[in-house]
Amino acid sequence: MIGEDREGKEIEAIQLIDMAENLVDKNEGEEAINFYEKAAQIYIDLGSYIKIDELYVRITQIIAQFKSNIQATYRLKSIIRKTEELKLYEVSAKLLIQLGNISYKMRDWETAGECWRKTSEYLYEDDPEEFNSLSSIFLLKAGQAFERSRIKKNVGKNLILKAVMKINKFDELYEQEEKEALNLLSRKDFESSATKFNDIANYFKKALENLGDFIDEEKSKDTMLNAKARVIHFIAEYQTIAALCLRASENRDYNEKIKELGTDSLQRFKESISLLKSYLHPQVSDFDHEIILRITFDTMFIAIIQGMLGAYQLNPTEFLLENIEENKKLAKELKNSPYFKITKRIEKVGIIEVFDDLLKLNLGHFENIKNTLITYFK
Repeated sequence: MIGEDREGKEIEAIQLIDMAENLVDKNEGEEAINFYEKAAQIYIDLGSYIKIDELYVRITQIIAQFKSNIQATYRLKSIIRKTEELKLYEVSAKLLIQLGNISYKMRDWETAGECWRKTSEYLYEDDPEEFNSLSSIFLLKAGQAFERSRIKKNVGKNLILKAVMKINKFDELYEQEEKEALNLLSRKDFESSATKFNDIANYFKKALENLGDFIDEEKSKDTMLNAKARVIHFIAEYQTIAALCLRASENRDYNEKIKELGTDSLQRFKESISLLKSYLHPQVSDFDHEIILRITFDTMFIAIIQGMLGAYQLNPTEFLLENIEENKKLAKELKNSPYFKITKRIEKVGIIEVFDDLLKLNLGHFENIKNTLITYFK
């Protein structure tokens, strides 16, 4: 009886699919989807998940042909809720890709970004090994969509960085390594913590080398520029932390290594600043506050590194403002940054005299370590 009942249900589902296909032929897509969904529910009850996948793929094909994008998004959202409840991650991902595509065409950047972010999560949840690359690509697409949004721009930049780390398979390792490095530093094991921080910098160096394989610079110039500047910034930042750790060890055997790390970081901060200047300079208003802070943060660290090395190659604030002064609004924004102001003080009185000011200032990744390190330079 049980077998006969199952067979009867399967026959009913096939009949519903046939009716749906006939309606599609008559361009009655909305009604056809109703029959497809009834058939899908039968397969859900029977546990035939392969058939469910096939049916939802067919449904998305029909929805994509809807004349009304609003109607299409409404139907897709309704179906996605059902597949999410069933934890059908791969099926949900396929549906979310379509919803993201439609939303992007509608210039609904927030919905598109959220769809592709969830797509990335579901693919990775379904099979981390098989879908790591594809998951990274949709995370990048999510970041690019959010970048277009006025309210989610910073979320977009962070997702792009996360995608770069994910495609290079060090997103989880990065967090573990940083935690271990901070733990070593808290125990005043300066040499070991320096090695860990330098290892993190090397992960970002590898990511920088592969960036062109991951982001199409011709199609996504601003995304590439920002991603490149961000990765270079992290290389320089972690190398600088490593150099400061070695400096705090007071072991003169590390003098050459400190000089090597500091000099390389100095050049990278300059490169990051130049990239961000090329991004900011053409703009006339509504400057990205996060980028203003980052470019002036990098400027401040040029001053800090030069103070640490005792070698003064350039005036940091002059380098920042070079060829920008004619954009008066941008110059004003840069000068109002707390990092710019403290850089001017370093230029005027030297690094030693501003340690107390640095302790009061939020230093990003340096925030957790500044108290430990600065005490060794006072």
